[in-house]
Amino acid sequence: MSSDFDAIVIGSGPNGLAAAIELARAKRSVCVFEFRQTIGGGARSEELTLPGFVHDICSAIHPLAIVSPFFKTLPLQDHGLEWIQPPSPLAHPFQDGTAVLLRRSIDETETALGADGAAYRRLMSLLVSKWNDLALDILSPLHVPRHPIRMARFAARALRSSRDVALSHFESTQARGLFAGLGAHSALSLDQPLSAGVAMILGALVHVGGWPFPKGGAQKISDALASYFRSLGGKVVTGVRIDSLEQLPKCRAVLCDVTPAQLLKIAGGQLPQSYRRALERYRYGFGVFKVDWALSQPIPWKHPNCLDAGTVHLGGTLPEIAESERIVAHGGSARQPFVLLAQHSLFDCTRAPANAHTAWAYCHVPNGSTVDMTECIEDQVERFAPGFRECILKRHTMSTSQFEAYNPNYIGGDIGGGTFDFRQWLTRPVFRLNPYCTPNRKLYICSSSTPPGGGVHGMCGYHAARAALASVLA
Repeated sequence: MSSDFDAIVIGSGPNGLAAAIELARAKRSVCVFEFRQTIGGGARSEELTLPGFVHDICSAIHPLAIVSPFFKTLPLQDHGLEWIQPPSPLAHPFQDGTAVLLRRSIDETETALGADGAAYRRLMSLLVSKWNDLALDILSPLHVPRHPIRMARFAARALRSSRDVALSHFESTQARGLFAGLGAHSALSLDQPLSAGVAMILGALVHVGGWPFPKGGAQKISDALASYFRSLGGKVVTGVRIDSLEQLPKCRAVLCDVTPAQLLKIAGGQLPQSYRRALERYRYGFGVFKVDWALSQPIPWKHPNCLDAGTVHLGGTLPEIAESERIVAHGGSARQPFVLLAQHSLFDCTRAPANAHTAWAYCHVPNGSTVDMTECIEDQVERFAPGFRECILKRHTMSTSQFEAYNPNYIGGDIGGGTFDFRQWLTRPVFRLNPYCTPNRKLYICSSSTPPGGGVHGMCGYHAARAALASVLA
């Protein structure tokens, strides 16, 4: 390739495309390289089971995407992105056949939680009412907050563990279990600090922007980003694996939507030894084991209101969820894992043939686990929806090694770009004043291994692009 560019982005996940768009909007010439034939990183969809059944390969529900300060500036609806909002963002069923549903309305949710409703409102009200003020502070690297008093009030609870906050704020089994399920998204033991912050943000986002998903699959997010990028003059090259910076055309800056392990492989020889050693110490978190199903009918939940929810948390009570995540944190596989399940086809007719349905689910496992969790996951679904197995037409599974083979960013099946405990939150990916910059002035990292971390929001890419524009691309 003879063309020269101002910048090259390696990787076409949401962060890579976000970085490319921000650079292109600044009138820089940009090319994105993707080793697979289709773009998307963690936002891809395919017919994994049977013809006509569309499944999301990784991310499936997108509460951060719809409220992302960066994505909100993009005309993605003009490029084919259409959001679907289920009637209830989340359902959390229990063994006795009851269930708690989080509604878009915080008033309705307060009523549903009964005696714990007021405590729930107090816990979530700051984030819900002031999200637009706090979003950039939360979704940015460490800095002096724009709203220090509000951030301090949030941090007072967010830096605690999910278990501690659940026990100190709620009295009922239902409210405590609900908060535990939100905290389990952190991929940390529920006894670890910072897991409460993840729970609070995800719970508040139910009421801020919902927990939506794209009509037609997560691929539509990537397609819309790429379409807008091309409309700005950007170029995307697929089917080319970059193993060395020497493969790239001449450019002024390289932004890598990769984790530290791949950055070392691609550019280790062009980085000082001290920085390489810091990258080598980067820690990866829980892996995941995932199952997609083609179904003959909707899941037969004990509590029929679960059919109103796009996402269902399966794990039961706080002690049960905490134990399952504790087992994983200590290197074991939980017999009754906490399962995150999405049921898109109830609300999106493009996901399955007429009168048929899909379901998507995963559980946490130790990084690099070789244990097949299919039976354990299906047992958990069956526990809350007797007769579920009779609905299965075909299943497709992905182990930790299959995730990593599909997307090299998922080291050991870690879909979050590295463990998000307190220490690594402060030093993600290494301790530097600007975490997106490397000692090589031309080289930047823009993946979920940088702040603010995992999730489909594009903010890692946006911040990396701003760093490049302030330096080598100024």
